[in-house]
Amino acid sequence: MHLYDDERIDYIIENELRIIQSPTVFSFSLDAVLLARFAWVPITRGKIIDLCTGNGIIPLLLSRRSQVPIDAVEIQDRLFDMGTRSVDLNDLNDQLTLHHGDIRDLPSGLLKESYDAVTCNPPYFQSKRNEQRNLNEHLTIARHEVMCTLEDVIQSCSRLAKQGGKVSLVHRPERLLDIITLMRKYRVEPKRMQLVYPKAGKEANTLLIEGIKDGKPDLKVLPPFIVYQKDNTYSDEMRNVYEEL
Repeated sequence: MHLYDDERIDYIIENELRIIQSPTVFSFSLDAVLLARFAWVPITRGKIIDLCTGNGIIPLLLSRRSQVPIDAVEIQDRLFDMGTRSVDLNDLNDQLTLHHGDIRDLPSGLLKESYDAVTCNPPYFQSKRNEQRNLNEHLTIARHEVMCTLEDVIQSCSRLAKQGGKVSLVHRPERLLDIITLMRKYRVEPKRMQLVYPKAGKEANTLLIEGIKDGKPDLKVLPPFIVYQKDNTYSDEMRNVYEEL
């Protein structure tokens, strides 16, 4: 397996799943792991697609939970290449297919309204002046709404989800009202959400939300999810996430 000078191979799941990462290009965060655990996915029948896939972390994790075909889309050349090599590394080419392209102009072969589950860990931050962005272009595109906005993301998710299909996102709590407004604009009814807290007593810093294409209003708010205990070790909830993947 060819690696660039700044790349390394990390284990995601002990001695099972491996992924190519780079501190100067892209390394996945806990948010991706939480979304892969939170999202509903079909087990033996249907199709899944992940948008803004980065180095393919979410499709790799979902392959542990589902046997169905999984597509993924990434716009950055280098991240697409990293993800493709990670799929090869894990011998998952029969299940996972990465597509190099823009979610606003979907690559050929991705059929509208054909996916049972759509997932996305999009850029979180609204585009700012150049001097306020990351100096690293790869990180800027991954973190800021440079190549796609939140509206682009939700519109694309809706286009790909079949009627009754589920759309799952991870984002920041401060964008909750924007997310719900845009979901409803594009026919995705919010049905389930959960706030993630770094520690008990701290403010939530992560939002997990799932909607159904053309679903009926009925939002369920799940119990708070705590990541760390007071001694900075993982909570029982967080340890269970890794055990379930």
